[in-house]
Amino acid sequence: MTDVCFYFEVHQPVRLRRMHLFNAPQGFDYWDHAKNREIFDRVSNKCYIPTNKLILDLVKTHGPDAFKASYSLSGTFVEQAKQFRPDVMESFRDLADSGAVEFLDETYYHSLAGLWEDQSELKEQIAEHRDMMQKELGVKPTFYRNTELIYDNRIARTIESLGYLGIATEGTEKILGWRSPNYVYRPSHAGTKLDVLLKNYRLSDDVAFRFSTGPSWPEWPLTAPKYAEWLSQQEGQTINLFMDYETFGEHQWEETGILRFMQQLPSAILAHENLSFATPAEVAAHSDAVASLDIPRPLSWADAERDLTAWLGNQMQKAAHEALYGLRDDVARLAAAGKPEALEKWRRLSTSDHVYYMCTKWFSDGDVHKYFSPYQTPHDAFISFMNVFDDLAREVRRELATLEPIAEIPSAGSAPKALPAAAADAATADLLE
Repeated sequence: MTDVCFYFEVHQPVRLRRMHLFNAPQGFDYWDHAKNREIFDRVSNKCYIPTNKLILDLVKTHGPDAFKASYSLSGTFVEQAKQFRPDVMESFRDLADSGAVEFLDETYYHSLAGLWEDQSELKEQIAEHRDMMQKELGVKPTFYRNTELIYDNRIARTIESLGYLGIATEGTEKILGWRSPNYVYRPSHAGTKLDVLLKNYRLSDDVAFRFSTGPSWPEWPLTAPKYAEWLSQQEGQTINLFMDYETFGEHQWEETGILRFMQQLPSAILAHENLSFATPAEVAAHSDAVASLDIPRPLSWADAERDLTAWLGNQMQKAAHEALYGLRDDVARLAAAGKPEALEKWRRLSTSDHVYYMCTKWFSDGDVHKYFSPYQTPHDAFISFMNVFDDLAREVRRELATLEPIAEIPSAGSAPKALPAAAADAATADLLE
């Protein structure tokens, strides 16, 4: 019997207001609440509400032992759901109560914290996410998915140290070679018991990206019986179908037939005697790992490269990322002194979407980046982010000066301050190439 494992990423960033560096008033509110509400309302009506109802109806139709799915909800998503659309949050609570849905942990702010040598920020964001899941949904996740499925050996060690059963990542040929993603693997370090589930990106992308391609895709139109037949022909322990939840109704509009496809899919899958549904934790519990994976350099599920270039592929992105994390110790010191406001702002800026908007890729990957970005150009995204960052850095220096003599204040904020101009020059060169 082969498990079919559905996992859906549910995330919305807190977008930035446009800010002019030299005339921002004291206490400027960085967040574009109007834009955030507009987008959240739209996606709620097109995706979250109808698809949550559909998944719950499928559980009721087939029973919680027959049909299962799993989700991770970023903290920034949950904050906006509570603020803008409580009905969306209530619909996820209904799914949590159904007995058929597993919720996974991730970084609260959907951040790139796992990429830093010091893993303390990653651990703190995971702990904040874990507390939120207990408070809002009454669940204690046992399985982990890192932001955008970013994974390497170091992250695996950290996640295992926190007591999780397993972690999800991308099943690319870069790490598998001739092997299949349809098996359970283990990290390469000795004595590990952490299970690694790999996304079957070809079958996942058939739904997430190619479903509404049209006649240019030889397999169009994709029907539930056809797709179920493909799954039944796969060998292995588990077929991991990982995708953005917004695939259903937002990226692929209802008019494409995507919701009808999902409604018909469980019956089509269960018609095959060699297929059943399972959640990630269930797969980890009843399937033994077949081999280990040594992954010294990070991979992700983004773009054709499946690496970090979606977020750190040009000088703008690297400058913004390094400047932000150069301020981390200072905002942590303020929080320890009873002033947590700057740390909260900093963590919202750590959301990976902010550097994703600065990506300068072209062709098909570039089209995907442009779809998600609220900016006209990647350079606009960079300038907007750095203006906000610079304002926050000045605020942090002012607050630190009230805690101790100015001469003792580390210069962590000053080095990043010099980065924007150099990065902008390099970024301009990128855009002109």
